[in-house]
Amino acid sequence: MTGDAVTAPARASDSLGTWARRYYYANRRAVETLLKVHGIGSTQWLVLRHLAAAGPTAQRDLGSVIEAERAALSGIVSTLVGKGLVEQTISPADQRQRELTLTGSGRELLDGLPDPFAQVRAVALAGIDPADIDAAIQVIERAIAQVNAHDFGRSE
Repeated sequence: MTGDAVTAPARASDSLGTWARRYYYANRRAVETLLKVHGIGSTQWLVLRHLAAAGPTAQRDLGSVIEAERAALSGIVSTLVGKGLVEQTISPADQRQRELTLTGSGRELLDGLPDPFAQVRAVALAGIDPADIDAAIQVIERAIAQVNAHDFGRSE
């Protein structure tokens, strides 16, 4: 890797991480706006979509699927149960665990919604060369892999 590749940008606002974060938040705001009229948020939609695709799911397994912390997931599930979109029962396999199932109302809501992430992505990437999109993905994937593989705790 050349020194130029790791040189800090002239302004922190020009870093790859800053632009990746801005893209993420712009997309998230747009998705939230699309879903707000339906009374759910993006993470709630992800839970509903997962349950529709996978069927009954142990609540403890859902956090890693939708990348949500346990405490946040508990609130999300409570909200969906309160709205009648998800049913929470005791797992037949382990009495200490909860199992989540999409209700008929949850299925009806989900079936009436287009994928908001796909809608936003279509707008965000319209007119951008697919090769440029692939290159951006490769750069970010490699950067993530390198950060994850690096031992920041050892002295060098």
